[in-house]
Amino acid sequence: MAEIEDLQETYPGAGTFQFGDSAETCEALIDLVRNSNKRATCAPLRDFKDDPDSMPVVGRIDIVADWDGRPTFVVKTVRVDEVRFCDVTENMAKADGFKDLLAWRKSTKASISRGGNHDPAMPMLFEFFSLVEDLDGRQIEEKS
Repeated sequence: MAEIEDLQETYPGAGTFQFGDSAETCEALIDLVRNSNKRATCAPLRDFKDDPDSMPVVGRIDIVADWDGRPTFVVKTVRVDEVRFCDVTENMAKADGFKDLLAWRKSTKASISRGGNHDPAMPMLFEFFSLVEDLDGRQIEEKS
């Protein structure tokens, strides 16, 4: 994808990922980042079993894409915590863009259950990030 290749010149070695498991969820989470209400994301540790290189690493730069693969912003991982689902705190839930821990548990449990079995003691990876660049309105050069 030419848009990502151009950003790879600006941010060498950056990975690319999307939020959520649907176009609607992805768009909502992008809006939360843009409004400074989301500065973390999480996933079950099991999601990284088949692709350990995709695990978050402190200091790594990533390009967040929308559901169609277009880059939306660039983030830098500032902290990674492994924590059991049942031990996620209110502050972690709020950093993930939720109004409170109860909303986080309900939504995250539903999301996890769509991708496999949910267990309250399952290990989760919580990735905290800072916004490096919002790409909204940026003219991304197409490569020919």
